[in-house]
Amino acid sequence: MSGNKSPRSFNLKQFILWMSALILGAVLGALNINALNDFFNFIAGIYTRLFKFAAVPTIALAVTTTLALLGAKKNTGRIFMHTVLWTLLTTIAAAAVGILLYKIIAPGNLPAEMVIKGAEGVPQNLGTTSVYQHILAVFPDNIIQPFSAGNVLSILLVSAAAGLTLALMKESENTKALLKVILGAQELLFAMIKALVWSLPLGIVAFSAQLTAQLSAGTAMDSLGKYVAVILGGNFLQFLVILPLFLLLRGLNPLKVFKCMLPAVLMAFFTKSSTATLPVTVASAENNLKAKPEVARFVLPICCTINMNGCAAFIMVTSLFLLQNGGVELSAGTIFLWLLISVISAIGNAGVPMGCYFLTLSLMAGAGVPVGIMGIILPVYALIDMVETGVNVWSDSCVCAMVDKSIAAGEEK
Repeated sequence: MSGNKSPRSFNLKQFILWMSALILGAVLGALNINALNDFFNFIAGIYTRLFKFAAVPTIALAVTTTLALLGAKKNTGRIFMHTVLWTLLTTIAAAAVGILLYKIIAPGNLPAEMVIKGAEGVPQNLGTTSVYQHILAVFPDNIIQPFSAGNVLSILLVSAAAGLTLALMKESENTKALLKVILGAQELLFAMIKALVWSLPLGIVAFSAQLTAQLSAGTAMDSLGKYVAVILGGNFLQFLVILPLFLLLRGLNPLKVFKCMLPAVLMAFFTKSSTATLPVTVASAENNLKAKPEVARFVLPICCTINMNGCAAFIMVTSLFLLQNGGVELSAGTIFLWLLISVISAIGNAGVPMGCYFLTLSLMAGAGVPVGIMGIILPVYALIDMVETGVNVWSDSCVCAMVDKSIAAGEEK
């Protein structure tokens, strides 16, 4: 970080308030009172919808304004290249950690009758979309479709095109007026997000109670044992060891970065959506981490789409598990091939709840392996999805901090 940034980056009162809300929600959820559970489900649903509502314009306006203002400057290219570099490195590391733990813990095959029964829980007709159709869906055929469908990759494409066009157009009164309107809309949006974050303790109580009630009812737990241990162990290693090592190598204090980005990480855990968490992630990066707005508003919308560490680990481990159960020899060549597939697939995955599950199911449906196992995994995926989304947003935060440090270092030279 640059030397002129305020050291007052962590709000202790906010931390205590959020932790208190978390504990209160857990206690109320453990009571397992139906009326309370229904109320908390309702409140949690409202907050999830509100953050999803804010996420789409946040992505569109952040990318458009950043490119419009910086498109003609050399920093834009540097910011983008640093973002892609750290995204690839952290994502590859996450998948590699999954492979290592899989080899160490070595989950065994599931009984055939269990796999057949699990097939009943697998959503149907999810493996029919080809790779070409996935790519084609990124390119919209009308201006409304990306925003109404919430297609993050399409929104990024449209926003980047608009921002770069504004940056490269000859300056005129009309372009100045248009840019002022867009910037004004962004200021309005961030003011609304600030108010939403202020009221978030109520949402944390609801999310925490909802999770506790689910765990008490057994809907998020199952006895998959070693497979679950590999998935969760890989995510925790990525969260607690690998990403902090990246920060240390860049000369950043992992604990300070974590404290600054804690609101976003907690929000990601409960919403299970990197995209829905984006408004909180951007606000935390700017207000707590003190990242440059042009960095945070450009890097984080990109990261919430392409920087999916937790998803890469899930695809990697689940693919190995299903391939093994399908009788495929897990040779070095096979593992390396699926490492590439998992990294590329994670980068293209949508940051929405269960997005990684459906993506993995689509990949496995075309691989000739027993996809019924995905039905067995489904009951525990709620917990896995929470953890891996937390890892995704923590990784986004780390990438943002590292890019901000790189840009600041370049400016000081």
